[in-house]
Amino acid sequence: MQYYQLGLTELLVSRLCFGTLTISPLQRSFSTPEGAKLIRAALEMGVNFIDTAEIYECYPYIREALAGYSGEAIIATKTYAHTSAEMEQSLAKCLKGLNREYVDIMLLHEQESVHTFKGHWEAVEAMVRAREKGLIRAIGISTHYVAGVRAAASIPEFDVIHPIINKFGVGIQDGQTEDMLEAISFAAIMGKGLYGMKCFGGGHLIPQAEAALDFILSVRELSAVAVGMQCLEEIKYNVARFSGVEPEPGLNEKLSNNPRVLHIEKWCRGCGQCVEKCTAGALEIIQGAVKVDMLRCRLCGYCASVCPEFCIKVI
Repeated sequence: MQYYQLGLTELLVSRLCFGTLTISPLQRSFSTPEGAKLIRAALEMGVNFIDTAEIYECYPYIREALAGYSGEAIIATKTYAHTSAEMEQSLAKCLKGLNREYVDIMLLHEQESVHTFKGHWEAVEAMVRAREKGLIRAIGISTHYVAGVRAAASIPEFDVIHPIINKFGVGIQDGQTEDMLEAISFAAIMGKGLYGMKCFGGGHLIPQAEAALDFILSVRELSAVAVGMQCLEEIKYNVARFSGVEPEPGLNEKLSNNPRVLHIEKWCRGCGQCVEKCTAGALEIIQGAVKVDMLRCRLCGYCASVCPEFCIKVI
């Protein structure tokens, strides 16, 4: 496995980052032992970087995976906090959930531009204070927007940016792949640590996994890339590709036959909360029930977090 310094931080991360969204209650909803077993397997294969978020509810998985583990594990989490009090609550929940004295990286979740930073600035100031106390090692944002990357690159308080980036621009909200690459390059010049997300376009590009990985591995400004992995075969395949070696025969073909979709159960009553939550504009209410436009859907599963009837799943 290859390891890179994350910007100007002191964090040395594996190029492959374990993205926990796909095993979370928002998607496959693994049991704690199942999720922990997969994360532990990745750790033992050299993946020392784990990405999660408060909304994913994956802290128990990570905590169990790290029980008795003697190696280093770098954990990044994300929060929607706006105020100082909300940030302090998110941090306390994280540290308690992970059973740790500090978290390596804390990011503001799904930021769009300098305007959204301003709306969260009280939380940013709380993050800065926590960093000074050693409770957080690095702070920053996650974003699906080119504007978000460009704006964060010029914010001195931010250490890390976690942008969406993939070969065909799936999920980029305000531009194309080339635009995001330019923004990423600018952020790298400004000294920000960068690790990408959704290199498979939320699952859309799984049938083109080889091309998707060839592309993302060519983006040298990225110290790491968070990849969701739901089985041991996916971990083995990605560890091999990110290590520059040939995967086991047949792994790519097997994994390429498992595209994911957003499934909405027939008991949906069309309350519209998921439509409001979706920032991709992929959901709408038609004849009293929610329908999904799979060409727009990022398969993030965030809509499921607000469904009162638990009728939305990524499968």
